[in-house]
Amino acid sequence: MPLPPSSDRRLPLVATVILLLAVCLVYANAFQNGFHLDDSHTVIDNPSIRSLHNVPRFFTDTRTFSVLPANQTYRPLVSASLALDYALGHGYVPFWFHLSTFLLFLLLVWLLTQIYQVIFDRTESSAANPWLAFAAAAWFGLHPAIAETVNYVIQRGDLFCTLGCVAALYLFAKFPQQRRFGLYLLPFLAAMLSKPPAAVFPILLLLYVLFFEKPPTSTRDSKPLRSALVAIVPSVVLTALLLWLQSAMTPKTYLPAIVSAASYRLTQPFVWLRYAGTLFLPIHLNVDTDLSPFPSFNFEAACGLCFLVALIVAIVYCCRRRALYPIAYGLLWFIITQLPTSLYTLSEVENDHRMFFSFVGLILAVVWAVWQLLLRFSTSEQRTALRPVLIALACLVLSGYAYGVHVRNRVWLDEETLWKDDVAKSPRNGRGLMNYGLTQMNKGNYDVALDYFERALQYTPNYPTLEINLGVVNGAMADAGATTRGPEAERHFLRALALAPDADETHTFYGRWLLQHNRLPEAFQQLKTAITLNPMRLMPRDLLIAADNQLDDTAAAHQLASETLAIAPDDVAARASLLHPATRTADYWINLSLTQYQQAQYPQAIDSAQHALSINPKSALAWNNIGAAQAAMHQWQPAIASERKALEIDPRLQIAQNNLQLYTKQSSAPSQGPKTAADLLDDSLNLNRQGKLEESIAASRAALHLDPDMAEAWNNIAAGYEGLHRWDEAIAAAEKAIALKPDFQLAKNNLAWSLSQKRLQQGVK
Repeated sequence: MPLPPSSDRRLPLVATVILLLAVCLVYANAFQNGFHLDDSHTVIDNPSIRSLHNVPRFFTDTRTFSVLPANQTYRPLVSASLALDYALGHGYVPFWFHLSTFLLFLLLVWLLTQIYQVIFDRTESSAANPWLAFAAAAWFGLHPAIAETVNYVIQRGDLFCTLGCVAALYLFAKFPQQRRFGLYLLPFLAAMLSKPPAAVFPILLLLYVLFFEKPPTSTRDSKPLRSALVAIVPSVVLTALLLWLQSAMTPKTYLPAIVSAASYRLTQPFVWLRYAGTLFLPIHLNVDTDLSPFPSFNFEAACGLCFLVALIVAIVYCCRRRALYPIAYGLLWFIITQLPTSLYTLSEVENDHRMFFSFVGLILAVVWAVWQLLLRFSTSEQRTALRPVLIALACLVLSGYAYGVHVRNRVWLDEETLWKDDVAKSPRNGRGLMNYGLTQMNKGNYDVALDYFERALQYTPNYPTLEINLGVVNGAMADAGATTRGPEAERHFLRALALAPDADETHTFYGRWLLQHNRLPEAFQQLKTAITLNPMRLMPRDLLIAADNQLDDTAAAHQLASETLAIAPDDVAARASLLHPATRTADYWINLSLTQYQQAQYPQAIDSAQHALSINPKSALAWNNIGAAQAAMHQWQPAIASERKALEIDPRLQIAQNNLQLYTKQSSAPSQGPKTAADLLDDSLNLNRQGKLEESIAASRAALHLDPDMAEAWNNIAAGYEGLHRWDEAIAAAEKAIALKPDFQLAKNNLAWSLSQKRLQQGVK
């Protein structure tokens, strides 16, 4: 190909500027996109990133990375960048989080134009090299598969990792005289402090030296491998130290996956094949795939193996000719950067953001291969004639990819758009179906949400989060009028507890539901348990503060709010509780009393009505509610007295007149004899709800004296001992309940809970 005018050395720079502007234009619709998936526990729910004062802690305490113990890993630079974004935006303003990511992405695209040109120039000198580098960087910058990493806030770790390694390689290659100072290792250090896959950098550096650097004249007869190994010694030492630090800092609670390692690795060559196909035809991009690990060798696994063999054959062939070294290096880059997530078992077998680092090499290989084919099968004159056509074709292809990026940005707008796209492309993905159903539930489309949740059950039947959401949606439908769904809601909450008794979310959401239905003692127990399991999560703290205020326990609310503000100084609920303690009107307590009465929580109903009387002693409705609750417990004379007090205040209160007549008639009815075992069991349950745990246990033992085979009585005893934190006795009682009634799910839940609390008490994680 004829050289471009040698006097115009600015043209490649102008082209690069145009490329960066094109990337800006394509991503213009991404800056208001929301937070998704892992952003919830690493960004939105993470109080640590809400203060720049925590920056030093990011480097010493992995608990600051995520509120989920299973996801707490060592990525301090990522957390520090999130804290900076939060500070700049004065909160969770998406624009600032996306802006910082995007600026670094632009830097990476520019660096790719430089490192690609270095590699091409080291292979064979040509005036076309800057244009090839431009085309390769443009393909990367405008490829739709790259959009996930740019849009997905917490996955900026892949960007930092890639940027650090590319920058280190560029500095090493471009400034050989400065290598002895080790400055090229600084961006690599940043990469390692962002994500562990950066540890492959020494291998990439070794291959670069072997392929593209000639040994000095004085050592030209020595073995090239020896020179390359010497060159990478500093990076190897730094990698070893940082991997040791990563291992030392990662807590034992970190759990990247629960799938079979063998099945996961069997699937990976096929995943590589899909990734390679995506480079050319990105039509299956998806935030959460329904591809599962292969349980055994199958057709897809065979295709993956054939692809891997083809890669190896291509690499061996290209290693034999210097002109093909960029192809070999690019394919090796693809394989090497895939190995960390292919050998180390993770929860998902594939993710779009795993292509980010690898596409740097794959694009290098493909662009150089196309150029070599063009050189081989065309003459200089033909290439000159074809130049306008090739440029137009390249612009057309890149425009198509750019449009794909624009579309992907729209998909990442909010949870509904993201998961609607996911369920369309992965209809067998239980998590995707659940998350899309969740968006519908948040809009009040409960029937639609329930349908998606039930479809998700087919693919993830033992998913605690799904059970929580089934509980939430059934509870919402019950509150909206479908009262028969109330027990169904609690059944799902209890199953979530059985599946994940050590997960704070299961206790938090069950506690919230109990709180909403005025079952306060049980709600307190669940919320306190959630806080014990995960002190960093703010939701159970905020709910418990609200519950304390609801009971006018301002001292407890004040103490918990103060503790919460020590963790998250900007927590709205805690601040509001301290600055504006909640005040409840008499009407509030009357309505609460009525709700508690309707739910057969009679002692609580009386307490709430008495709260109303303390505010308004002239409330006839409060006295009527007290009388109704007393009557429900067969306390006829106190009930009659309460209704008379109601009528003294308001003689025209018809419901009190009716109740007084009914209760007077009931009080004169013949005695029904001694209490049965069932009566004593009811007494036990009521005493437990009042917090009278010792009396509750005694009532259940009295029931067992009458009916030794009553599993429910043993379960009540277990619940009482749980409230007293006497775990051994609670475990023994729950086991007896299960022995009498093997399918007694509530007793199984209590047993699992007591066992987990005993382990926590003993310090066993």
